[in-house]
Amino acid sequence: MSTVLRMRKRKVTVAMAATGVVVAAVLAVLGATVIYAQEHAQDKYLLKTSSGVAFADFKGYEDWSVVSSARTDEVLKVIVANPVMINAYKAGIPGNGQPFPEGAKIAKLQWKPKKSTEAPFVVDVPDEFKQAFLMEKDSARFPKTGGWGYAVFNYDAASDKFSADPSPVDCGHQCHVAVKAKDYIFHPYQKR
Repeated sequence: MSTVLRMRKRKVTVAMAATGVVVAAVLAVLGATVIYAQEHAQDKYLLKTSSGVAFADFKGYEDWSVVSSARTDEVLKVIVANPVMINAYKAGIPGNGQPFPEGAKIAKLQWKPKKSTEAPFVVDVPDEFKQAFLMEKDSARFPKTGGWGYAVFNYDAASDKFSADPSPVDCGHQCHVAVKAKDYIFHPYQKR
């Protein structure tokens, strides 16, 4: 083999080795970034309240169907429900006097409102997310509260973290006793 060919082959080998080192370094940095992000990012689905309601029980709530919305002076609310609850609503529950089935879940998502600066009319729009109020029907786990488990998870925008609200276990149930005849559910399903 000629000297020129050997020199070219050596240059290619060195270039390939250098490329391999660069690729390995990039992969190491990316891997470390992913591990760091996983260790420092909060997984809201690891949270659980003292009542035994886990945020993980509501995984996928972001894609649930809308039941209704509500507004107080302090918050805008969007109420969503899992397919079990939506099917029960469509079957006439609670208006037909039947209770919601086991596994029914509802989430009330609450935002601080603000006036829209873009709409050509006066309208409040969601600003900062505040909390997720969650309910799940499981009579075996929650016999003392009409079969419903209640939880509030507060959201802190500054830290981008959720925390389980330290309120008493049955605080949600106490509020819902007024609608006991409707299986403790305030919000009727808004048919479109």
